[in-house]
Amino acid sequence: MTTLEILKSAKTAVKAIVTLSSEQKNEALLSMADALEEYTDEILKANALDIEAAKDKISPVMIDRLSLTKERIKGMADGIRDVVKLPDPVGEVLETVTRPNELIIKKTAVPMGVVAMIYESRPNVTSDAAALSLKSGNVSVLRSGKEAFRSSNAITEAMRKGLEKVGLPETLINLIQDTSRESANELMTAVEYVDLLIPRGGAGLISACVSNAKVPCIQTGTGICHIYVDDKADINMAVNIINNAKTSRPSVCNACEVVLVNKGVAKEILPLLKKKLVEERKEAGLTPVELRLDNYCSSIIDGTPADENDFDTEFLDYIIAIKAVNDVSEAIDHISCHSTKHSDCIITQNAENAKLFTALVDSSSVYHNASTRFTDGGEFGLGCEIGISTQKLHARGPMGLRELTTYKYIISGNGQIR
Repeated sequence: MTTLEILKSAKTAVKAIVTLSSEQKNEALLSMADALEEYTDEILKANALDIEAAKDKISPVMIDRLSLTKERIKGMADGIRDVVKLPDPVGEVLETVTRPNELIIKKTAVPMGVVAMIYESRPNVTSDAAALSLKSGNVSVLRSGKEAFRSSNAITEAMRKGLEKVGLPETLINLIQDTSRESANELMTAVEYVDLLIPRGGAGLISACVSNAKVPCIQTGTGICHIYVDDKADINMAVNIINNAKTSRPSVCNACEVVLVNKGVAKEILPLLKKKLVEERKEAGLTPVELRLDNYCSSIIDGTPADENDFDTEFLDYIIAIKAVNDVSEAIDHISCHSTKHSDCIITQNAENAKLFTALVDSSSVYHNASTRFTDGGEFGLGCEIGISTQKLHARGPMGLRELTTYKYIISGNGQIR
């Protein structure tokens, strides 16, 4: 089917989903989860073709992002089952007002309609987006990157078989078959068919959507995440947090890309960071982290000299930029200039510095003494997420079910006229 044909089909399917009860939606989700596990072999075969085609074209950490295993597919299925356990936001009365003329006005949560997503090389996004969209009463139109298309298509086909088993139309979940820029542009301008567009990927994709979209669009994803180590920090805690935030999965948007070190503790923490991120990883046969250092830090430990661009780069790799600052205010100023408003952290035992940092750093998630890797729908108790919003309207931070609804006013009267 062409992109336009898929969009028309999705718009028609809205009528089939808005009247479903919570029980019917949950039954469909459980069937989708079971189907993912039932068709694991087919999904893995498709994923192997994607990986083979991507070899020598993308970095090893991006290959890891693209790769699926039986365990990861089970994790995707379990993520859908977790969504089943969440309360259905649709129909929730957010506010009730009874007017002096006895009109009863109820502000009520309702689905968006057709939710479109453009994403790149993470096939698990396919199941996350489809599940959250369905539970929130929306029809999903998904547009995968070409690197992950075969995997995403196999995942979509499995979930659609799950829908068929419970008697629901497969058009509640749709995957665009064209992976060219033209199909992305069609989604951005599909005013008659798309109610919300969510780009999830690199800075280029998000910038293109924000610049060109004629449909409502939410900025997500790009994460130049900072960790500031205060002069009142617990140094061992800081080293452990930075190690986790950088190395547990460097290819994701909540990984730390920049460390700001207070000069008062630089000589103490920098050798420990080098030992943890470089030397110990080499000894363990793991990829060492490349340390890109400003002049002050280079005078304390060896590394790669940092240039200006390193503090504005989402590396998504085993690379981290490190800069020395005089105090918490300078750290805040640096983050204000360079952050993508995703996730930023202060490590300190000083309550006043923590309060100042969390008040003045204008990011969607601001941490005190914890890894930025927790910025995630599952970790926030939202179930699997559809993305991390870095803007302020209408959603911010990890986006779950509630962020995929809007509201309307339902007014009940008994013959009132104005």
